[in-house]
Amino acid sequence: MAKILVKKQLSKDVFLMRLYAPLIAEERAAGQFIILQIDDDYGERIPLTIADASIDEGSITIIFQVVGKSTLQLSQMNTGDDIPTVVGPLGKPTHIEKFGTVVCVGGGIGVAPLHPIAQALKHAGNNVITIIGARNKDLIILEDEMKTIADEFILCTDDGSYGRKALVTEPLKEICERTPKPNMVIAIGPPIMMKFCSETTRPYGVFTQVSLNTIMVDGTGMCGGCRVNVGKEVKFVCVDGPEFDGHLVDFDNMMARLNSYKKIEQEAHSCFLEQEIKQREGLL
Repeated sequence: MAKILVKKQLSKDVFLMRLYAPLIAEERAAGQFIILQIDDDYGERIPLTIADASIDEGSITIIFQVVGKSTLQLSQMNTGDDIPTVVGPLGKPTHIEKFGTVVCVGGGIGVAPLHPIAQALKHAGNNVITIIGARNKDLIILEDEMKTIADEFILCTDDGSYGRKALVTEPLKEICERTPKPNMVIAIGPPIMMKFCSETTRPYGVFTQVSLNTIMVDGTGMCGGCRVNVGKEVKFVCVDGPEFDGHLVDFDNMMARLNSYKKIEQEAHSCFLEQEIKQREGLL
């Protein structure tokens, strides 16, 4: 059980919560995640990256976007409420060392898991170039936090409403063309964004690490729901990842698997909203 210590709304559908989870706060490392379940007896188990942690407060920070029933339910919880099940830290931590120049690319909600990784890379003595992007200004999150970490900071929006009008792949390509080229790229965001970041860096031979966001159930590698094809091997994101070489990930297969659940997700979301309306109107 984890009590909600702080709740903030960062944008229309994006929320930040600090949860009291002292044991997880002590053990977590950059790149790891938790799995939480809002209902004790039923309900979806959803993975969320640990965006930050405080050992002194005994807290972990999660940032999530409302996309389905479970994240909608979570967004309706408030400070002081208890989340019945929180398991973690899970996944392999990000390998951190002094690589040289590292480009950290975050798209949309992907900036949240990128934040602790960029922090750790900077602390290890790397030159950190940060590119963050979103569809529009209202969807930009953690701008100040990422700007503070970065030696060079680039902000993009698809519609040009804030920062540079460009996809994140545009400045990424420009940086790869520099002499010397960057030593490493870390890209986190929607699967399609990570795919094209990997394709952008491929011709330049720049190692590109991505953090995958597959469907998870148990988080121990037993259910197989999070499997992905990496090179010629089948990997399980919950125990082998979540980070992999982006040049080896079969993104098309991963996206097809994710899309197979879209209809069920939308139906569950709609059903939950209908039940809420009926309850408010006294029909249930």
